[in-house]
Amino acid sequence: MHKEVKNHNPELMSIATRDVISVPPTMSILGAIEKMTHMGFRRLPVTDSGTNKIIGIVTAGDVLNFMGGGEKFNLVSEKHKGNMIAALNDSVREIMSTKLLTIKDSARISDVAKTIVEKKCGGIPIVNDDGVLKGIVTERDILKVFCKIPNYLSVSDIMTRSLHVTTPDSDISEVTKEMMTKKFRRLPVISEDVIFGIVTAMDIMKYVGDGEIFKEMVTGDVSDVMSVPVRNLINGDLYTTTPDESISHVAAEMVGKGIGALPVIENSRLVGIITEFDLVKALSEE
Repeated sequence: MHKEVKNHNPELMSIATRDVISVPPTMSILGAIEKMTHMGFRRLPVTDSGTNKIIGIVTAGDVLNFMGGGEKFNLVSEKHKGNMIAALNDSVREIMSTKLLTIKDSARISDVAKTIVEKKCGGIPIVNDDGVLKGIVTERDILKVFCKIPNYLSVSDIMTRSLHVTTPDSDISEVTKEMMTKKFRRLPVISEDVIFGIVTAMDIMKYVGDGEIFKEMVTGDVSDVMSVPVRNLINGDLYTTTPDESISHVAAEMVGKGIGALPVIENSRLVGIITEFDLVKALSEE
């Protein structure tokens, strides 16, 4: 079950998604994850079926939390005694975030960019004065506008240099805990000082949503599926950039390829990472 909602704000909604898919709080966790995976969403609003007022949101981060990264794993370990299948069939209200950050449909694009930077969030539901869901706007939507603004910054000016990394043989449980503890959406995967790939929250969520998780299940216990090495989840395509590349070019490349981050390579070594958030922050300050 889902709804499509529309909004007609001429500025904000010119870049935001107006036809927003939302789900009711009674949908199963698995159903919500499957929908996010198949639609390529990192976040999914949860709305009241009668009023379409937003009551929560489930994100790829919530899914990681549920799969072992944080306190939402209690749903698996305590309520369902480690049975992942039973937990996945529980309702999405059990893992959705109810501390909502929303923005009014009358907001300006610059307001949204400021909020995304200040709150360090990847996307914000748009509501009217009655709290009814009217759309959603993301970092990538903002980047589509900002990448056209001339600037003189290079990747080295804004990239993250202090990197946390993992290895191809690290298991999913280790990676989810690391991501949740450090509040990362992705980790570079390094093998013998060479970048093997990047594992993202979306990769881990797709492991569930694409049904791969069920191929690993023997008993249905969480240990069956969380001991899988992250090398099994990594997409074969790896795009990189260099420290001297302009951020306008990098922003356009990310938008064009639909990716959220690029490893920064210098002399065949990983020296940093640049993300959509880094670009929105830098370009909004220009």
